Amino acid sequence: MEFRDYYKTLGVARTASEAEIKSAYRKLARKHHPDVNPGNKDAEVKFKEINEAYQVIGDPEKRKKYDELGADWEHGVSQEEMMRRYAREQAAAGAGARGGANFGGGADFGGGDFSDFFSQFFGGGGRRGPTRSRGGSSRGFSNFDFGSEPPQAPDLRAEVQITLPEAIKGARKRLDLVAEDECMTCGGSGMVSREERQGKTRVIRSAEACPTCGGAGVVRNRRTLEVTIPAGSADGTVLRLKGQGGKAPRPEENGDLYLTVRIEPHPVFQLSARDIRVQLPVWDFEAALGAEITAPTIDGRVSLKIPPGSQTGRVMRLRGRGIPARGKEPAGDLLYELKIVVPTDLKPDERTLMQDLAERLKARGIPDPRADLMNAR
Repeated sequence: MEFRDYYKTLGVARTASEAEIKSAYRKLARKHHPDVNPGNKDAEVKFKEINEAYQVIGDPEKRKKYDELGADWEHGVSQEEMMRRYAREQAAAGAGARGGANFGGGADFGGGDFSDFFSQFFGGGGRRGPTRSRGGSSRGFSNFDFGSEPPQAPDLRAEVQITLPEAIKGARKRLDLVAEDECMTCGGSGMVSREERQGKTRVIRSAEACPTCGGAGVVRNRRTLEVTIPAGSADGTVLRLKGQGGKAPRPEENGDLYLTVRIEPHPVFQLSARDIRVQLPVWDFEAALGAEITAPTIDGRVSLKIPPGSQTGRVMRLRGRGIPARGKEPAGDLLYELKIVVPTDLKPDERTLMQDLAERLKARGIPDPRADLMNAR
């Protein structure tokens, strides 16, 4: 297969940003578009090449594979991934360092000497980073630098339950976590190897799955962590705790902990985004005449004026008394939804007063509250 330099096709450097690649593609696509060049076969071929190039290096994931594997980017696998596959197969089969492990992408040892394979790839001056001894002559494959960035330990995701008052005021919480830490024995490669020096050349003579992690590259560890939940954390807020995920040999390579806040249901108050809602019962005479009543808040009580003639469903708003502001998120409101209640078990004189009021209202010609429903049939 002929190797096509997609960067050269689009006329950009290998270090070009996504925006630069997109801009170059658009300019060339307009220039060589078949509609602009009717009947021009060369322009048609060029247009296809431009589209092919952009389909690859315009996609971050495909570009990463293309940069690493070149012409075989669609089918090949990285050297590090080949080693991981081999380690897992060795661990599953309980085999030694020799055997027919298939790494994908056409790399099949077919029973050949595994050390010959690594001699071919790494014995003749392959790019190597600083060695980190794992004890004795056994070394992890992290001795070799397979990319421009050091391996990153896995990130960790967890949830923390808090109460509504804690969401408003903030809280300290103790978490019990199970994290996947980078294996300290193999440095996250999943393999340990034995190597020899032949002059200035290092040759790997044997390799096997790491006895600590079984070829996975990570080990599961339990740990306890105390975290601060900031005031104003709404339900679903994701807090990033840098370096508190999976652990690596070097602290700067630790993964991050992404902690999702969940607010427990409250018996009185309900959450609506950053607003807090509560159904507030009021007597029918309070709603009819108007009244000043005492209403609950998360941290105490407040005096609330009910306007005369209030109906069920009316909402009274206290601005800024919901979930407090945090970052770019504004403070929510405290919303009281009125619910009209009527007295029950009336005494005879009270019933007489109610009947007298009903007759007076009818005589005054008060409208039937069900008229709209009847007229809508």
